[in-house]
Amino acid sequence: MATMNKPDTHSRLIAFLKVALPLLALALLSSLFLLSRSINPEDAIPYSEVDVEDRLREPRMTQPAYAGVTEDGAALTLSAGELRPRPDDPRSAKALGLVGALETPDGRKTDLSAGQAELEAELGEILLSGGVEIRQATGWTVTTDSMTLRTDRTSLTATTPVAAEGPAGRITANGMNLTQNPEGSGGYVLVFNGAVKLLYQPGK
Repeated sequence: MATMNKPDTHSRLIAFLKVALPLLALALLSSLFLLSRSINPEDAIPYSEVDVEDRLREPRMTQPAYAGVTEDGAALTLSAGELRPRPDDPRSAKALGLVGALETPDGRKTDLSAGQAELEAELGEILLSGGVEIRQATGWTVTTDSMTLRTDRTSLTATTPVAAEGPAGRITANGMNLTQNPEGSGGYVLVFNGAVKLLYQPGK
């Protein structure tokens, strides 16, 4: 009767495991890849497509911003969705989706917005158009077709019909002007002019 040699059996078992365990690990790793979700190329992050030729033909800036102080100490901030320089005058430009704020030294703030604007750097003014709206901290909101904003001093002037809604009611006029008080008191005044009509609605 033959007897089993325990050391030989142990050696054969170790040799078997040295081969079997790596193969088992490889099989498990392969199954992970096979069971994992396949990658869909369409799920990749899309890259924006930019027409380089169009940008070279019509250069533009996106999300431009401006901040400055007028001669009378008012803080003026402006931003736009897009800014394009005029081909005939590089110092002038057209902005789309303009928003801004004018904060005078007396602490009053006027927010403004317009569909588009023409910047005349040499003249120090910006022509707002395309649905102009200004909102004063006093509660008045003025809308008009176009308005001129000065960048060197506090001045907002509209020569087109305006409509204003405020605490006292509704005002319509042929134009308006927001400027520093000409009497030299240091304050600022909003003046409506030309066929001014007031629909008085106190407590509105």
